[in-house]
Amino acid sequence: MGKNILAASMIAFAALAQTPAPDKSLTFEVASIKPAQPPKPDAQGRMFMRGPSGGPGSKDPGRISYPFVTLKNIFMTAYNVKNYQISGPSWLDNQRFDITATMPPDTTKEQFQIMLQNLLLDRFQLSVHREKKELPMYSLVVTKAGKLKESAVATPPPDNDGPPPLPPAGPPKIGPDGFPVLPTAMTGRPGIFMMMMPGRARLNATAQTMQDLANRLSQQLNRPVIDNTGLAVKYDFILTYAPDPNEGPGRGGPGLGGVAVAIGPGPAAGPGPGGNDNVFIPDGETPPPLFGALQSQLGLKLEPKKGDVDFIVVDKIEKTPTEN
Repeated sequence: MGKNILAASMIAFAALAQTPAPDKSLTFEVASIKPAQPPKPDAQGRMFMRGPSGGPGSKDPGRISYPFVTLKNIFMTAYNVKNYQISGPSWLDNQRFDITATMPPDTTKEQFQIMLQNLLLDRFQLSVHREKKELPMYSLVVTKAGKLKESAVATPPPDNDGPPPLPPAGPPKIGPDGFPVLPTAMTGRPGIFMMMMPGRARLNATAQTMQDLANRLSQQLNRPVIDNTGLAVKYDFILTYAPDPNEGPGRGGPGLGGVAVAIGPGPAAGPGPGGNDNVFIPDGETPPPLFGALQSQLGLKLEPKKGDVDFIVVDKIEKTPTEN
């Protein structure tokens, strides 16, 4: 009996460890991978970082443009995993690329993911396997009902499958809370995006589910967040908190979609080009940390727990891709 159990366990482990090779016939028609240059702030000290555009389900299904992405960003889309489900060298998180590619317009999401896997295999000589690990995680629960506002945005407009537009050029109008006052073109459509200011961060969400929020929190905290709120409708909410010093406006990668906005002191003090006298930290108390902000502003709580999580483990990968 014991031998049978051991044999079954070994077979199950072997099946888990094996990662079937993707269909080699599914490749991009043309693909370009180039080292990315870091974004530069404009005269007002603003940096705008768009997520990816194009691909299956978008207005441009035959082409993708992934600016300033890490390979971990690509792993997340290619293998349908979160950031914390990838085990590999540390440079996967900080070396960035500009990736463009074309494909037949009728390519499905599943075929597109295999194309990305083949791109990694061919251009970076990737080798991976899968395994399970027990990880600390959080359960998102309701502590006080009635703090969330159900969204009045019932369905996305027809052109809502791309990233939201950037704010207009010129110095942004700063509200009394120290954040820019954004146009309704950005805030009045379904989506969730982040703004970073000195000492404070804000998630601005329109027509988002609690699963959408859990996904974003997973990116911010770099560990699984499970939606156990039991709330099924979509909500509009603003979450303002004091960010961890290690967090940044681009954390989470292109799979988030939308625009990350970072505004900080310009390269020189004072008004005019090169300075940023229109950015300030308002008087009074700083926002609470993320955990406290969730509870006080949204009536939600993150409860710690543990559970098994599937992992993609990188066995081999080259740091420099083969030439285009």
